[in-house]
Amino acid sequence: MAHPDLRALVPAGAVQAFREGEEREALTLLRRARDAEAVGSVPWAVLERLAGLVLIHMLREVEGTFALERADAVLDEAGQPRPGLAWLEDEAAGPGER
Repeated sequence: MAHPDLRALVPAGAVQAFREGEEREALTLLRRARDAEAVGSVPWAVLERLAGLVLIHMLREVEGTFALERADAVLDEAGQPRPGLAWLEDEAAGPGER
């Protein structure tokens, strides 16, 4: 289960765009939100990891894998869970269940 405060970092527009198959739009919104956070912070890492997963979903595996490596190092150091694509695609889950 995702920490509710971390789940709130994900822009609603990115979730909607991903669900509608607009991966590029979702990626853009995730990157904009990530860029507003301090590099190396947990919020930055959450958004970086989700952007990496979207990149991999778009078959841009190398770029996505590097994003995951950067994000996972920060999340692991902070003892935070690693968010997955479910944060972008699970319509049925309520806040804190994704």
